[in-house]
Amino acid sequence: MPCARRPDDGQMMPAAYLLAPIGIALDQWLGEPARLHPLVGFGRLAGRVEIWLYGPPALPDGARRRRGLASVVCLLLPAGLTALVIERLPVIGPCAAVLGLYLAVGARSLREHAEAVRDALAEQRLDAARDAVGRIVSRDVRHLDAEQIGTATVESVLENGCDAIFGAVFWFILAGLPGVVVYRLANTLDAMWGYRNARYHAFGWAAARLDDLLNWLPARLTALSYALCGDFSTARRAWRRQGSRWKSPNAGPVMAAGAGALRLRLGGPAMYHGQLTDRPDLGEGRPAKAGDITRAITLVQRALWLWLGVLISGGLLHA
Repeated sequence: MPCARRPDDGQMMPAAYLLAPIGIALDQWLGEPARLHPLVGFGRLAGRVEIWLYGPPALPDGARRRRGLASVVCLLLPAGLTALVIERLPVIGPCAAVLGLYLAVGARSLREHAEAVRDALAEQRLDAARDAVGRIVSRDVRHLDAEQIGTATVESVLENGCDAIFGAVFWFILAGLPGVVVYRLANTLDAMWGYRNARYHAFGWAAARLDDLLNWLPARLTALSYALCGDFSTARRAWRRQGSRWKSPNAGPVMAAGAGALRLRLGGPAMYHGQLTDRPDLGEGRPAKAGDITRAITLVQRALWLWLGVLISGGLLHA
C-alpha cells in the first residue's frame, strides 16, 4: 500500500512502509501481549464456527469442503471489511495499522520460545527442552533426543520466520491493515484446520489453500532473505534442489534456503500424531545442535534488519 487518500480532506496518510518499522519496533519492545491477545479470541471464535458448520460425520467430502469454505468466508470477510473501514479513519487509521502489525508480528515471541529450548538443552534438562519445543512444533516430542530437539527448533524458527514475521510485513506493505489482518487470521485458520487427517482433510481444505496462496510470494522473499544473510551459494543450491520436495509448497523453499544458509542438515523422519513421517533432507552439512538455535535466531534477525533497511530506505525516498 504505497499510500491512501483520506476521503475528507484529500491529504495523504503515511505510507505503510513508514508505519511498518514502528509496528516491528513495538513487537521488539513489548513482545506478545500476555493477556487478551486478539488471535486467541479469534481462535475461540473459529472453534465455535467449526462446531456450527462442520456437519454430521457422514457428510460427503464435497459438502464438507463447502462448509469449510463458508467458515473461512464468514470469519475473514467481516474482519477484512472492518479493518478497511478503520484504516480510512483520520488519525485513528494509522494508529490502528501500527497496532495491527504489532499484534500480527511475533519476532520477539519466536525468539523467546526458541531460547527457552536452547537454554534447557544447554543445561541438559531434556524434559524441560521437550516441553519447550512442544510449544512451537506440531510433532510428537515425548521421545525426542537432544539432536532431534535442536533440529525441530531450528526448523520451527526458520519456518515461522515467514509465517510470524515476513509474511505479515509483506501483506502490511501491500494492502495495509486489511492485508495484515486477513493474512494473520488465515494463517491461524490454517494452523487450526489445515491438517491432512480424517477430520480436516476436507473441512480444512479452503483454509490450507488460502494460506498457501497468501504465503507463496512472502515465502520466496523469506528464502531469498535467508540466502542473502547466510551462506548464499549453499542456500541457493538447497532451495533449488530440495525446496519442491517438501510437503508444503511454501515451507519447503523457506526451510531449505534457511538450512543451506546455516550449512545444516534438517528434515528427516519425524513423528506426527503417532505416525512416523519420512521427510526429505533439507540443506547440507551436519545435524543441528543446541548452539545452532542461536544461529537460526540470528539469521532471522539479520533478515529482519534487511527488510527494515529496505522499508526505511523506501520511507526516506517517499518523504
